[in-house]
Amino acid sequence: MARFEGIDFYDIDSLLSEEERMVRDTVRAWVEDRLMPIIGDAYIGRQFPREIIPELAELGVLGANLPEKYGCAELNNVAYGLIMQELERGDSGVRSFASVQGALVMYPIYAFGSEAHRETWLPKLASGEAIGCFGLTEPDYGSNPAGMITTAKKTSDGWVLNGAKMWITNGSMADVAVVWAQTGELGDVKGIRGFVVPTDSPGFSAKDQKGKLSLLASDTSELVFQDVELPEDAVLPESTGGLKHPLMCLTQARYGITWGAVGAAMACLSEAVAYAKERVMFDAPIGQKQIQQVRLADMLTGITQGQLLCYRLGRMKDEGTMTPQQVSLAKRANVDMATNVAREARRLLGGNGILVEYHSMRHMANLESVYTYEGTHDIHSLVLGQALTGLSAF
Repeated sequence: MARFEGIDFYDIDSLLSEEERMVRDTVRAWVEDRLMPIIGDAYIGRQFPREIIPELAELGVLGANLPEKYGCAELNNVAYGLIMQELERGDSGVRSFASVQGALVMYPIYAFGSEAHRETWLPKLASGEAIGCFGLTEPDYGSNPAGMITTAKKTSDGWVLNGAKMWITNGSMADVAVVWAQTGELGDVKGIRGFVVPTDSPGFSAKDQKGKLSLLASDTSELVFQDVELPEDAVLPESTGGLKHPLMCLTQARYGITWGAVGAAMACLSEAVAYAKERVMFDAPIGQKQIQQVRLADMLTGITQGQLLCYRLGRMKDEGTMTPQQVSLAKRANVDMATNVAREARRLLGGNGILVEYHSMRHMANLESVYTYEGTHDIHSLVLGQALTGLSAF
């Protein structure tokens, strides 16, 4: 299979700074040389390849858009997005690992934590010395986080945490969890606050999610809290906005997903083009057949539209004008596009498309999870409907 050289039909490369291109090319080379040779076995073995964590840290991709003073790269958000694009070109599970570490653990500690929280955890998380996870979704409350039943009760010397969280990326290997719980302080949704919870705390347990048919090279877990005693300063002091603050974290993660989905789609199209030029059927390469050329043209069109969405969204994020609704549109559009591209690439590959040495079916299965997590496709549709009409459908 030909080496991946990227797909850039509208010359978006010319819009990027030299630093942005360098960051992308560095991560792209690492994915090509280091990740691609091992990801198939990791996927079949249902194991996240933990040996790559120090390498990801060395690349500077963990919390890459956070300040240098905490050991992070302090890149702009377009460079950060390009990192997510290249990681997911390798595998959605690898991008998920980095996305959760940076956007869902390091970001809330940075944005809502105390300076002691930042100094204690951010350098360790950036260096890969510590792994983090994010506990919001519950077994019975996914798209409706306001219904959460996990509680943190105030005591004379701290808090006691009880409840459970579901579908938690990095959960089984995490050293620290950012957990959202009902405190009862302000009543209902307004009482939801974030807590920094070391996973070696008595009463904390994590178990692998069994039976997955997607994201097989990702650590996905259930977290259980049974009378977990936390000190007073475990609470993120600025997390006083109820659901506003965990949703702000999700906006950060969805931004990265928007770019990551394009990376997965680029990988599938690259594989499909190379295969179409090499596979001979009825005395000609299948890429010479009209039906396959139409299929490839549709893939390219969707990817190009997704790249333009990402680029504009990233510039708005750096300007401080990006809205959560704009992120919803891009996440919804790009993941839907990528699932379609992966499916069509798999079909173009024919019977060979189900083999692990080809990548499109792995991406196809992974993207079904990405389609659902961090806000389902349908929920993002309703977010956009509300933006258009001013009327909430949920």
